[in-house]
Amino acid sequence: MSQHTTNVEDEETFAPIYANQEDFNPSETVSSFLNTSYDPSRLHPLAGLGGGLDYLNLDDDPGVLPGSQGGLLPSRGWSDDLTYGTGLTYITGLSLGGAFGFYEGLRSSPSPAFKIRLNTVLNSMTRRGPFIGNSAGVLALMYNGINGGIAKARGAQDPLNSVAAGALTGALFKSTAGLRAAGSAGGVCAVAAGIWAFGREALM
Repeated sequence: MSQHTTNVEDEETFAPIYANQEDFNPSETVSSFLNTSYDPSRLHPLAGLGGGLDYLNLDDDPGVLPGSQGGLLPSRGWSDDLTYGTGLTYITGLSLGGAFGFYEGLRSSPSPAFKIRLNTVLNSMTRRGPFIGNSAGVLALMYNGINGGIAKARGAQDPLNSVAAGALTGALFKSTAGLRAAGSAGGVCAVAAGIWAFGREALM
């Protein structure tokens, strides 16, 4: 029995699956396709674009955030103040309350024994820290919400909004304690908000 070997590259022809019949050339073999010269630079993703690319030039110093109000704490509006301002106020109040509780626990310990003093300090810190932190967080949440509403209604963002928001926040926060307590809290919060707002404007 004679064996006949064939060279697939010399005899087999091929054509793309979706090629048109007019483009199909039966004389093209695998060898002719592999030996065809090609330009490797055409495989680059940006090949053929020429000078039609536009680049975005960014400054080294971005400055304030786009759409921000600038100042000591740049923000994009009332939503940033509501989230970041409330969170920062809560953490600050929690830290200050914990420090005050630590000092109070050291002074009010009924015994110089280490375990008793440590227990007194921990009790005082866990009592003062969350209370002051939660109260400060609620005040900040109310203040930023009212301040944003006033600014939206007036169509302007100025320190007068902060003073009015502080007064309303203090009055609402102490409204259940009576008119006198609500008025006093509103006045204190209005003064604190005014100092913050006018001081921030002066430093801008």
